[in-house]
Amino acid sequence: MGEFVRLEVADGVGTIRLDRPKMNALDAQVQRELIEVAREADARDDVAAVVVYGGERVFAAGADVKEMAGMSYQEMVRHAHLLQDFTRAIAAIGKPTVSAITGFALGGGCEVALSTDLRFAAENAKLGQPEILLGIIPGAGGTQRLARLVGPSTAKDLIYTGRFVDAQEALAIGLVDRVLPAEDVYTEAVA
Repeated sequence: MGEFVRLEVADGVGTIRLDRPKMNALDAQVQRELIEVAREADARDDVAAVVVYGGERVFAAGADVKEMAGMSYQEMVRHAHLLQDFTRAIAAIGKPTVSAITGFALGGGCEVALSTDLRFAAENAKLGQPEILLGIIPGAGGTQRLARLVGPSTAKDLIYTGRFVDAQEALAIGLVDRVLPAEDVYTEAVA
């Protein structure tokens, strides 16, 4: 178990629980812990399905921009590989996976959600790939996974503009599979 990411198992369902105050920013430590926990969930015989959950208020607000600000070019290259590794680890879980999204799922947080088989969003969810507003593009497989889900044109719109979509628009474009009251998202994902 990591400091910010843990695996909770009950009744055959493993919950990958993000818990890094205050917005579940995905710094390098969280990304490494996600890799470890995803591999553990995949390997455990008592886990038949996996839910990724950030808590009642926020799924994950994306990369830790403060951490990235001081990085050299070489450090950014290593960081980009780590970004890809943690989303690949989630996508490689050989069991059904569901993201239970409340609040923000932005940037890397959205890419975590894109790495699961299904996405259940709370009515208060906001999803997006705002990296372009920082002069970069999604680097953890988001460009490919997003285009497969919503089509190339809609993916380009979201990536080029950096705009957020609410839960209802996300459902309409195929980015999420269900929209539920916030208090029901996790329960329905586990069911």
